[in-house]
Amino acid sequence: MSHDRGLPRPHDVKNDLDGLAAEFHAIRPRLVGVAYGLLGTVDEADDVVQDAWLRLVRADRTEIRDVTGWLVVTVSRLALDVLRSARVRREEYVGPWLPEPVVEEADPAERVTLDESMSLAMLVVLESLSPAERTAFVLHDVFGLSFDEVGQAVGRTPAACRQLAARARRHVSARAPRFDVDTAEHRRVVEAFAEASAGRDLGALLALLDPDVVLRSDGGGVVRAARRPILGADRVARFVLGVAERFGAGHRLRPSTVNGRPGLLRFQGKDLIGVMGLTVADGRITEIDTVMNPEKLRRVR
Repeated sequence: MSHDRGLPRPHDVKNDLDGLAAEFHAIRPRLVGVAYGLLGTVDEADDVVQDAWLRLVRADRTEIRDVTGWLVVTVSRLALDVLRSARVRREEYVGPWLPEPVVEEADPAERVTLDESMSLAMLVVLESLSPAERTAFVLHDVFGLSFDEVGQAVGRTPAACRQLAARARRHVSARAPRFDVDTAEHRRVVEAFAEASAGRDLGALLALLDPDVVLRSDGGGVVRAARRPILGADRVARFVLGVAERFGAGHRLRPSTVNGRPGLLRFQGKDLIGVMGLTVADGRITEIDTVMNPEKLRRVR
């Protein structure tokens, strides 16, 4: 009499894993998007998603009713742990810390499904939240998870998570950029900015910049960049022209899609040296976020 009647045969296990892998790869871009919204770096988001896959393979899948839901919660938990440890490193960072940009032209195999709100400027605002507030806000307000699911990720009651999200929402609504700008209008302003910069046209730049515009540049202490945010249209315009002058004739800005919105890639000759996210409201640029740290540009190359 056989004693292994209830055990899966080897080919059944393989088929099960193949099906699981297919399901995982189908939702992987969304999982990376969730982790990226919490962490602001694609490398760390990738690591978290891979860790979640390994945990899924080892888990008792008879107790998992919804693989997608289980993965989203697991990815969120792991990302929250990474975020808590990353805060200390970011506080010691040289100059402004900006998220790693997601550029449309990156390798299709490294796709990230981003919510339209996950601009560089929005991610800068999220950096000012506590890890728990950020997780509650991103999971509920951006990705639409229930507070029961948020509670599983954060390790708090649904009621506590509701309060976390409400606090985060108030903070975000006071500081976050607007997203009601028509994409064509946004692109027009961004391209006009690139043209004015290339033409060293101070008057045209000033006409495009909001009086209270803020410019942040992230060189990570590796390349030359402003150590503090630059405020005001005149100072920002002169800084932009100074950068163009310093780099000389080989410097150019090329339109691209950065974090789902019209942005610019900065080249020196053939070398990519920066990615710019520009926030537009009422036809003028209100924020310019330039990522120049080479470590954060590797995927774009």
